[in-house]
This record gives sequence, C-alpha cells and structure tokens, in this order.
Amino acid sequence: MPEIDVNLEPCSEGVAVVIFGVTGDLARRKLMPALYENAKIGRLPEPFYILGFARRPWSHEKMRDVLHQGVVDYGRTKPIDEKVLDGLLDNAYYVESTFQDQEGYKKLQESINQLGIQNTLFYLSTPPGWYSTIVENIGATEMEACANGWRRIVVEKPFGRDLETALSLDAKLHSVFSEEQIYRMDHYLGKETVQNIHAFRFGNGIFEPLWNRKYIDHIQITMAESDGVGTRAGYYDKAGVIRDVFQNHLLQLLTLTAMEAPAAFNAKSVRDEKVKVLKSINDISGEKALENTFRAQYVSGTIDGKRVPSYRDEPDVAAESTTETYMAARLFVNNWRWAGVPFYLRSGKRMPKRVTEISIQFTQVPLALFGQRNLAGEAPNVLIIRIQPDEGITLYLGAKAPGNQMRIEPVRMHFSYAEAFGGEPPEAYERLLLDCLLGDATLFTRSDEVEEAWRLTNGIIEAWASQDLENLPVYEAGTQGPHGADDFIRDDGRKWREN
Repeated sequence: MPEIDVNLEPCSEGVAVVIFGVTGDLARRKLMPALYENAKIGRLPEPFYILGFARRPWSHEKMRDVLHQGVVDYGRTKPIDEKVLDGLLDNAYYVESTFQDQEGYKKLQESINQLGIQNTLFYLSTPPGWYSTIVENIGATEMEACANGWRRIVVEKPFGRDLETALSLDAKLHSVFSEEQIYRMDHYLGKETVQNIHAFRFGNGIFEPLWNRKYIDHIQITMAESDGVGTRAGYYDKAGVIRDVFQNHLLQLLTLTAMEAPAAFNAKSVRDEKVKVLKSINDISGEKALENTFRAQYVSGTIDGKRVPSYRDEPDVAAESTTETYMAARLFVNNWRWAGVPFYLRSGKRMPKRVTEISIQFTQVPLALFGQRNLAGEAPNVLIIRIQPDEGITLYLGAKAPGNQMRIEPVRMHFSYAEAFGGEPPEAYERLLLDCLLGDATLFTRSDEVEEAWRLTNGIIEAWASQDLENLPVYEAGTQGPHGADDFIRDDGRKWREN
C-alpha cells in the first residue's frame, strides 16, 4: 500500500468515514454524491476524511478520480462545485487489502492514527457475505475502541437471509460493537416522503382522529418496479422479492403507517413504537401463510415498447427457478387501533412503471343519501402517500358535479414536493449519512425490529418451501401483475388501486 503523505497537524476532532468496498457501485453512485451534497452546504465536520478499503490495486489518485467521476455522473445538484469536491477529495486516501487480511486493518489503523482521527464511521459497502469477516477483523485490531471520540458502523441491508442468519449476524456485530454503535441502513427510511408520514399524521389535527379501524377500510402498500433483476440476478434468484423488499422496505412502511405517536421524536421512542406494531402482527405460517400470500414470476413481455426476456431467461437465473418476482400479502395488526383492518402489501418486478406508495382507503358512508348513483365510486375517499417517483400526497374526494342534478363525481386534491418546495427532495443517503455522523439513530433499524421482521417473514418462507411447486403462476412483463393477485384481494370484496 502506498504510504499516506500528508502535511497536516494531528487534530483530535478529525472525523473519517471508512468505506469498505470503496471500489463498488454503491460508493460511486450513492455514498460519494451524498457526502459531496452535505459538504456543499457546509454540513460535514472539519477536518473530514474519506478512507477507502478494497482489494483492487488502486492508488490514492485512482480512487479520487473514480469518486470524482461518481459525483459528476450522479450528483443531485448541478453544476458541480469543483472547489468543494476537490477539497473533499484532497482528504481521501486508499488502503489496498483483502477483507480477510489483518495486515490491511493494521495499515488502516496506522492511517487513522497518522491523520489524528478520533471519530470514525465504518461503512460496510460490500456484499453481505463479507460483513462478519470485516467486523471480526475490526475487533481483532481493536479499531472499534477509542479513548476519545466515537466509533460507529453502518451495515447495509439485507440483514441476514432468514431469522437464524440474522441472529448470527447480530451476535457477531454485538461481539465487537454495542447496539448504540450499530446503524442498520434501510435507505427507504431516509426518503423525505417516508419521513413526512410522521409529520403528516402527527402534525395535523385533521387526519389522526380518522386513522383507525372505525374510519379506514383497508390500507395498500405498493412497491412496483419496471426493471428486471439486471446484474443482481445471482443474488436475486436466492432471495426473491420476499427477502429483497418485503422483509425490509414494505414492513418498514407498514410500521410507520400503523404506529402510535411516539413520546418524543428520538431514536428510542420512534423505534419502540415500530417494534410494537411488528409484535402486534400475528405469526403467519403454515396454511395461514399460504392463505394470506400470493406469489408469481414474470415471463417475457413489453415495457416502453421494448420486448424484455422472461425471468428464467435472465443471465445467472436457474432455468427451472421458482423464485418469486411478485408477491402480495395480507397482514392484520391486532391492536386496539387496527383490529380487523387488512394491510395489503405487494411488490413486483417488470411492472408497467416504477412507483412506491401507501394507499389509505377510507370507509364508505352507510347510506346513499342522493337519488343518483355515486360516480365517485363505492368508496370515494382515498389518501395516497407517494414515496417515489413524483413525491407527494393526493386525496380523492366525492364532489357535486355542476348542473341541476345531485351527481357525485371524483375530484383530486394534490400536493407535490417539487412544486411546493422547489426541485427534487434530497437523496436518502444524504440524510442518513449525516445522521450517522451526528449519532442520530432514529431512521435506522434496531436489533429487535430486525428480529421481529424476520419472525414474520420466516413463517412465509417456510410455508412456501413446504409446497411441492414446480411452476409459479406467471404474469407478462409490462402488465399490472398476475390475475391470481386480483382474485386474492377480490375475495375480500376489494380491489387493487391501479397506480
């Protein structure tokens, strides 16, 4: 490894982010642009260092060039302020090492000492299979401890493949770090619209009194993707949609929608309430899991006028794969507020367009007060919280149409983040990385939350594995999903909202 050559006086207030796997896409496309955006508005502490750790034979200059290009290509605000970016990268250094080699960790520790860094954020920007090895070597070289300052570690999802592996990873993390030092990253929680669920619910006196089983018929949470599996096919064929997004993203959105008001907006209070929601959901396993879930796999179809291959024809996907690319689930939160209200969660690859939203369907009035058919629908009042794209909130109402007759038609009230606040909201990583540096864990998942989410998910996975299944139901790429999913919700007397 080239020696670090710096002309800096040691500074006890130095802060560094150590990126394990700095040569990967995540560092270039997300982490570096997020650090740059924070530096641009003066939010990063000073002095601030970036230490990259990976096995490729890069120099400091090579890493700086790659990260610089990452900001040019993926930075949110343009034009790029080269002075800010160069100033950030002037304090970027590279450590060449495999993740198994303890000598590399000793070199990293020497670099940290030489730069006088007291506060260090370790970021695991690597495949999950390396998490335990990296944590073990950090512990072996005692980099997690410091007499002054702090040490924290960020772990990207997925947090295990099932309950057993999640608990094993958690034990490994806790053998080196305390729970207060661990930041489990689910980037969905950093999205502005996701955070706004709290402000919308608890900051307005209009909707919170209606946010219960008396006024809400059901809730739909949808995460649709137009993309296929792309370069992630090797991972995805072992994970499926249930591990990729259900266990984390969808259940996170459910907890934020269903939770009680926290005593304070801090990490402990918010996460306590989220865990209570997960614990209120009955285990779904065996026949109950099969009755309350539906899964399917996409076949060849047309998206944006282009023919796309079937899932089984994607590179690195097994020819006879029964991995699901679509799933729907029906969950019940069995507490005083939500008893009897179904939460429908669904996600699928190769849908017509990319959209994530929460749809709150309010109950219909008990009588047809007007002599005409209600053209606003059987239940006209729907509140849509759009997470992506076109972040915003939409409320559908029934209103009288102009004319002599009392005719009710649907109308739409819409709030757009871009129109109201100007421009697109910040990227999730901008907020989450800053929170890690500030020591605010509110938007990160706690160990008991991860365990409860896997408890629910494990029951479904085991039920699916018990089925003697040669082929899944299928749906054509570019369509709204499989017909069986429509039957799944129609049997309850309801229907999916078309996005």
